[in-house]
Amino acid sequence: MTDDAPQVDSLLPYERWTEEALREVVVRALEYTAANGLPGEHHFYLTFRTDHPGVVVPGHLRARYPQEMTIVLQHRFWDLKVDRAAGLFSVGLSFGGVPSALTVPFAALAAFADPQVRYGLRFQPEDAPPAEAPAPEAPPEAPADEASPAADPSAQAEAPAQVVSLDAFRRRPPRE
Repeated sequence: MTDDAPQVDSLLPYERWTEEALREVVVRALEYTAANGLPGEHHFYLTFRTDHPGVVVPGHLRARYPQEMTIVLQHRFWDLKVDRAAGLFSVGLSFGGVPSALTVPFAALAAFADPQVRYGLRFQPEDAPPAEAPAPEAPPEAPADEASPAADPSAQAEAPAQVVSLDAFRRRPPRE
């Protein structure tokens, strides 16, 4: 068997189906967490396109992260809700001590990771805006003490959400 075989285009959308199935993993993880909280040391990094239609984030965060943002659901977050019918989730987080509500369509997700078990997924955001010339992205500048808000609003002690880069989790192609 050689790699020189001609590529055959499928009449079935296997790649799309696979992507949808993997997004379902994220939906189930968030539904479980909304109902039961995070078990043990599990925590989630969720990277999403801030410029995707339907994403709702405060203006100061959209200005700081005009294309992509990563949030951490760990110790402090509240009102995590999954709306399958609308195809989105919402969550309360605190950024710089300021409580904020975020709404993210599942189609806007670019990555999901649970570092506790070294599990991660990468996605192609659906219906993403057309890529023009790639703008240089500034690295996230989250204060070291930023963490995700608490499972209930009364526990939102000054621990804002942490925006981090997932570069350490990304696989790089082997060098030739």
